Amino acid sequence: MSWTIQSYSTDVEKLLLEESLFFTGNGYIGVRGNLEENNLHPPNTIRGAYVNGFYDDVPISYGEKMYAFPETQQKSLNITDTQTMEIWLGEGEWREKFSLQEGKVISYVRSLYVDKGYTERNIQWQSLSGHEIIINIKRLASFTTKNLFVQCMTLKPISGDIPIQVVSKLDGNVHNFIDPTDPRVGHDGEKRLAITRMEHVDDANYIELQTSKSNLSVATLTDLSVDNSDVSYEYSKDDTSFTTTATFLLTETTKIEKRTFFADSIRYDHLANTLVNLKSELASTSFEKIKNEQQTYLLDFWSRADICIKGDRKLQKAIRFNLFHILQSTGQDGISNIAAKGLSGEGYEGHYFWDTEIYLLPIFIMTDPDVAKKLLLYRYSILSHAKERAIEMGHKQGALFPWRTISGTECSSFFPAGTAQYHISADIAHSYIQYYLATNDLKFMKRAGAEVLIETARLWIDAGHYYDNSFRIDAVTGPDEYTCIVNNNYYTNVMAKQNLQWAVKVCHLLQKSDETFWEAFKERLTITEKELISFKCAAESMYLPIDKDLYINPQDDTFLQKKKWDFTNVPKEHYPLLLHYHPLTIYRYQVCKQADTVLAHLLIEEEQSEKVMKNSFHYYEKITSHDSSLSSCVFSMMAARIGCLEKAYNYFIQSASLDLDNTQGNTKDGLHMANMGGTWMGIVVGFAGMRLKESGLHFRPQLPKQWEEYSFHLQYQNRILRFTVSKADFHIELLKGSPLSIYVWGKEVIVNKYNAISMS
Repeated sequence: MSWTIQSYSTDVEKLLLEESLFFTGNGYIGVRGNLEENNLHPPNTIRGAYVNGFYDDVPISYGEKMYAFPETQQKSLNITDTQTMEIWLGEGEWREKFSLQEGKVISYVRSLYVDKGYTERNIQWQSLSGHEIIINIKRLASFTTKNLFVQCMTLKPISGDIPIQVVSKLDGNVHNFIDPTDPRVGHDGEKRLAITRMEHVDDANYIELQTSKSNLSVATLTDLSVDNSDVSYEYSKDDTSFTTTATFLLTETTKIEKRTFFADSIRYDHLANTLVNLKSELASTSFEKIKNEQQTYLLDFWSRADICIKGDRKLQKAIRFNLFHILQSTGQDGISNIAAKGLSGEGYEGHYFWDTEIYLLPIFIMTDPDVAKKLLLYRYSILSHAKERAIEMGHKQGALFPWRTISGTECSSFFPAGTAQYHISADIAHSYIQYYLATNDLKFMKRAGAEVLIETARLWIDAGHYYDNSFRIDAVTGPDEYTCIVNNNYYTNVMAKQNLQWAVKVCHLLQKSDETFWEAFKERLTITEKELISFKCAAESMYLPIDKDLYINPQDDTFLQKKKWDFTNVPKEHYPLLLHYHPLTIYRYQVCKQADTVLAHLLIEEEQSEKVMKNSFHYYEKITSHDSSLSSCVFSMMAARIGCLEKAYNYFIQSASLDLDNTQGNTKDGLHMANMGGTWMGIVVGFAGMRLKESGLHFRPQLPKQWEEYSFHLQYQNRILRFTVSKADFHIELLKGSPLSIYVWGKEVIVNKYNAISMS
């Protein structure tokens, strides 16, 4: 059962939460786990379906607008509602509609099978007039046909023959969910999609919508089929929706299948033809075959990405739940990414943040480099926007990537916790570095990575300055959004240093490996030796202060001068702080929303001594509220790094079940993708201590006392390796590829086929 998530609840509030937990996606489309019958009272639901990267431009309203404030932002749109499949039982005045809130629910269970890639509801229900029926509904978004979403319903009569009507709807009158009280949810309530085409074609219903500002289109084609020779169909429509009604007598188990195909104008030229052709191509493909293909796809995914834990079944289930939902939300086409809430909901309006590079890309870099490459190509595709943004922000050169975006332009209207987070450019550079270290893919660095590293390095040269013989970066915000617009944020400076160093290294790599390419590349980007020297000097002179009394890295120049936040007098209902205190109030205190300096130590440990990292961890731990879902997993990993294994485990538990337990109270708005990625990192980077370095793969394996063992697979430079950490040994198996050297607790180990290193 560690591959299955189940719920037996029919409570309205719980069902709202489950719309996120049981969402269905494939990286291109995402459909929330709404009820097919769509008849809750009160109608407490966020009914939604989304296409990754599909958006409209929304005006940003300012009371006082300053220069270079974004005038518009992109907003992911809730598209055509195709989920509704009402079930009516009986005839005439005794005709009743199936509902979890009416009649009698004899049994109910909803399941998510993360190894098979679909969700299922099983209901045994009795109407007020005595009709009893078993309803089974499976749904999946196909990983092999990205445009396809399927709902397969079977009805089994218990109380004899039952007159049935199944009413399928396709509704183009849709809008986005808004919550004006929560800054993490969109506030724009304007209807942004208009129907441009509606037609019934080839026994299917087609609706095409167009955005009001971005002029993008999205189309939906849906058909309904009933496995019953005596079924009759009736089609109707109004101004905004289609209805297909299937009428038949239920005498034995009957299957009803609804297929929906999606396409958008970002990826396709002729939407209607695309969908009609897809429907035709799959007409002879049964649901069982689609389901089997889904399971085959998942089998391959889990062979690379699964983490096995012995000794904690609940935690094992949570890890697999998290990894599956990351897969469902990951764009794999080079023009989309992973939104903060994935494709599961509308929190953060479908925007892409730094979350992908720091918390999610490591999974794919080490388990599926091809997917990692696609995510990196998305960032490369918006490099021109980043260069334009740098100029708009007053820089003469460089690339400043947007803090939050979909199509490449800045979507953050609150610059202190948005645009000021310059570190995102270094985060993106860091992900290209990690990809190269894991793959040695110099061809990709020629295609995209080298240019990103050069342009982001140029930003730091322009944004920073020399003072007192050191290179400093002023007026930025680090990862901690409770401390904004500061000088020399440690995280930003150390990440910028790595960015500058690697800009020089990649140029030397290109020059050494392909002189002809290098000459053309150097000319295209106007790279000079003087510029490379400036990168090197800035990196070597980067200001990374240490407080001599506390022997920690100060988060920024003035952070330690502030009074510490008094957590003892903050009531529980006042968390997260950002919803209850003015930003300026928070900025005046030593209080962290999330890991900042601690995260810097996790990502780049070579810059500081063990003592500094340990002291910094304990210092910042006391003043961190963990109001961000990105925080606990980082503290878990660093606790493991400094030898506080029990503390690492406790933080890890908080992170692993954050959405399943709805810890932050907003899972209804979508799942926390970065935190989910942090759970994979928590084991591989945290407990196993994996680090990617120029010298190779490094490990510091540890086993929490609560577990018997854990194991995982990694891909590294055309090799596949399996690692198992038990109480006795650290097992390393080379499953594919040539022998290699890795480092375990600093000691070199030659891996030929199988190694067992004592944990004692």
